[in-house]
Amino acid sequence: MAHRLASWALPLRQLTNRSARRLAIRSKLPEVGTTIFTIMSRRASELQAINLGQGFPDYDIDPRLGELVHEAMLQGHNQYAPMPGMPQLRQAIAAKLTRHYAVQVDPELEITITLGATEAIFSAVQSLVGPGDEVVVFDPSYDSYDPAVRLAGALCVHVPLQPPLFRYDWERIKSALSARTRLLIINSPLNPACTCMSAQDMVELAQLLRDRDIYLIADEVYEHMVFDGRRHHSVLASPELRERSVAVYSFGKTLSATGVRVGYAVAAPAITAELRKVHQFNTFTIATALQVAIARYLSERPDTGSELAGFFAAKRDRMIAGLRDTDLILRPAEGSFFQLIDYTALSKTTDVEFAEQLLTRAGVASIPLSVFYQQPPSMTLLRLCFAKRDETIDQGMERLRKFAKGSIA
Repeated sequence: MAHRLASWALPLRQLTNRSARRLAIRSKLPEVGTTIFTIMSRRASELQAINLGQGFPDYDIDPRLGELVHEAMLQGHNQYAPMPGMPQLRQAIAAKLTRHYAVQVDPELEITITLGATEAIFSAVQSLVGPGDEVVVFDPSYDSYDPAVRLAGALCVHVPLQPPLFRYDWERIKSALSARTRLLIINSPLNPACTCMSAQDMVELAQLLRDRDIYLIADEVYEHMVFDGRRHHSVLASPELRERSVAVYSFGKTLSATGVRVGYAVAAPAITAELRKVHQFNTFTIATALQVAIARYLSERPDTGSELAGFFAAKRDRMIAGLRDTDLILRPAEGSFFQLIDYTALSKTTDVEFAEQLLTRAGVASIPLSVFYQQPPSMTLLRLCFAKRDETIDQGMERLRKFAKGSIA
């Protein structure tokens, strides 16, 4: 058998090489390269800079979660989970949604466990739109929205939110709708602008979509991270919006464990049925032991997430205090675990150029806000992540203070 394999292996390689010379790959995403997050994180590591760019915690998870994952694997929860997700986890999610939003959700027909929120968004987009459709997104927007829309064959229509407040101009949004508009994607709290939709925004959104055949994806992964007395307004709490919506959530964010890659989508039964058709041929199912462990964790700690507003508000305030007597302007974030800094008093360079200066001269990695726009307006804003240990925040702010005060050559 070894001789027979060897006898055709060389001709096959030759044929493959000849074919490769004739065939040109037609990229579906020709302008998409490595994301800014990957680039900045890699360069931060190479330069030994403090990484306040990419949104991940640098502190440990609750040890109990790790124990529960270990126990679940030892108990044999290592084979395929049901395609929609483990029943006990979907039941725990339904109970959580009732506690937080006073809604009744059917765990069997309306909740699907996904490979993080990104897969939930991707599967929802693929299930709801196709060639000839238009999808409205609001810039600055999370970078996965546009590629998901284009891979579905639809056109992504970008409506910019203007700095520094990033408020929704509902008349402008109305003018962006057409007979081909099939879907809107919203994100609140908004990464990366760090703002939250208000109750009035939700009223305006419902009025905008009323009597229109338009679906809605609501990226609510930062649902628990709202500050200064604000309340997160979920589409699930609006009967009018809920019937047309897919609400997306992330245990990676709620449990400060971005690597677990467990999220979920909540939608009406008819929408869920279509989303699951894509999900089953995309990821099919999510790590069983993780699902079992998270379900048990939520059972033991039913108030999970309730502590995050205070926890992250303290970190936000620590970051702001660290730069208080500098020329860097920090408008307190309304939500998420990010904070914008305005460097207009220090430099007139572009945000990409200034981010490079901070990285190479101050030793702090950030993310320029313009990369989240299709057509960025003129602005001098960078995004920092405060989901970090206090010492990481303090070290980062000390380096930025020195840079802002001109003590770094």
